[in-house]
Amino acid sequence: MFTRFATFAIMLAFWIIMSGMFDAFHLSLGVLCCILVAFISHKLLFFGPDNQPWRRKTIGMLGYLPWLFWQIVVACLDVARIVLSPRMLDLINPQVFHFTTRLKTTFARVTFAQSITLTPGTVTVFTQGDEFTVYALTQATADSLPGEMEERIVKALESES
Repeated sequence: MFTRFATFAIMLAFWIIMSGMFDAFHLSLGVLCCILVAFISHKLLFFGPDNQPWRRKTIGMLGYLPWLFWQIVVACLDVARIVLSPRMLDLINPQVFHFTTRLKTTFARVTFAQSITLTPGTVTVFTQGDEFTVYALTQATADSLPGEMEERIVKALESES
């Protein structure tokens, strides 16, 4: 039941943001459509057994996302600084590297891979099990992975509280 409600809430928030229609007719259509989509497809967003602690994971993600958005802003500014620098070729050191993550769940690993890719200057090239292959624009970026991002995902999605 919680997965259906969470899917409904996410879909409705997204629909309201994207539509920009706030009159009674459009809001009621949005609510009806979101109820239908949540009833049919809640297992696509929240996959796995029903006894998983989705409330804790949802709260964990709500704590992780602001930090991720801030990291994206910082990385955007860093990449812009590098690209606009007359010494750009001295500052970049593009490389593909491999590391092993300690994340155990598929959801946490996918979140980690997507977080890396969303951060400018890095791209998750390949994952298989706990092995990650990542492209990084600079040596400093490569050295920072898995690092704090992995730690925050462990706290948000895998730590038992």
